[in-house]
Amino acid sequence: MLVAREYRSVTEARQALSGALGRASTPSLFDRIDWFESLHDHCFANTQARIFQALEGNHQAWLFLLSSRSARLSALANWYSFDWTPIFLGPPDPAVRRRLIEVIAQHLLKDSAQIDLYPVTDASGLLLDAFRRAGWFSVRRPMGGRHILHLEGRGFEDYWAARHGRLRTLIARKSRASRFTLSITDRLTDALWHDYATVHSRSWKRPETGLDFLRALAERESAAGTLRLGFARLEDQPVATQLWTVENGTALIHKLAHDQSFDGASPGSLLSHAMFAHAIDRDHVATIDYGTGDNGYKTEWMEERRTLYRLDFFNPRRASIWLPAARTAISALVG
Repeated sequence: MLVAREYRSVTEARQALSGALGRASTPSLFDRIDWFESLHDHCFANTQARIFQALEGNHQAWLFLLSSRSARLSALANWYSFDWTPIFLGPPDPAVRRRLIEVIAQHLLKDSAQIDLYPVTDASGLLLDAFRRAGWFSVRRPMGGRHILHLEGRGFEDYWAARHGRLRTLIARKSRASRFTLSITDRLTDALWHDYATVHSRSWKRPETGLDFLRALAERESAAGTLRLGFARLEDQPVATQLWTVENGTALIHKLAHDQSFDGASPGSLLSHAMFAHAIDRDHVATIDYGTGDNGYKTEWMEERRTLYRLDFFNPRRASIWLPAARTAISALVG
């Protein structure tokens, strides 16, 4: 028997999960209850969470959403999220998983006019099929990319030899003239976080609205031993920093920042070289994920681009959304 349930806070969902979606049982950082709870607390504290669960026997599906405005829902995700996906518990069965999502989609027809989900990768086909079967008008649009490197057994020397000559020349030239000290740690301290925030405040990036979220992430991953926090320093002054995590054979690059007054000496590129070497030869990762965004520099370090999709679902029972639905569909065709 299929059952659909709804929870109005991540705390309620955590209680219903009874220990599931923890670090020990959930390989992906972005599927864990800690991730959703911290993301909501630090980045969406003023937005209502709506979390949906469907059950059939020992199978479960979960959708973590936000009620961003009247009758409109969005994925509980933002620029820190490399991927948003339904989360499944129980044996992998594609037919059952589609049914579970379909019953949630049917439940959502009762009080929702529009749903947008981003960033979505592998799950886009499943979601489109299930929501269409439930009666939603659905549109999928490519919106950016996610840059990934699969090492396939290579060590850093072989990986580096395959980089573009321009990048290798830059690193060789800047290394010869470098006065920077590079360091990588797996433990966070108050002093190190102060240095991280200092570099970020002097970088080309806009002021970080989610610095508390990043600190909470760094603290959790430090406690687990999966944090890799890198710095380039000129004497005692931090001038570049990178926040990575390494777990289950995958390195995730969460944040980069550098003091733009040192651009000419390329401390960020030198630090990247050290971080990649550490992840490949010391952590022995199989995959490095640069996350979302089509920044040009990522293509020099990575070898694969995966398309990110935005999925828009419109409730055809609501006449008010027919025009927005038509506009979105036209936009997808033109794109």
